[in-house]
Amino acid sequence: MGEQGCMKCGSTEAGTKDVSMTGSGLSKMLDVQNNKFTVVYCKNCGYSEFYNTQASKGSNIFDLFFG
Repeated sequence: MGEQGCMKCGSTEAGTKDVSMTGSGLSKMLDVQNNKFTVVYCKNCGYSEFYNTQASKGSNIFDLFFG
C-alpha cells in the first residue's frame, strides 16, 4: 500500500462540499438529479476533485480522493 495523501502536495487534510451543476440545452431541465457532485479538496494546497454524488455513495469519498 502506497502513501496516502493529496496527489499534489501529500497532505492528508481534506474537506468536502456538495455542489450542483447545470448542463446546457435540454439537459438543463431534464438532468438536474444527475448533476449533483461532491467536491473533495485539499485544505493545504486547494487541489480538488469532483465525484458524482450517486456513484460515490457506496464508497468512502476520502478513500477515492487519497487513492
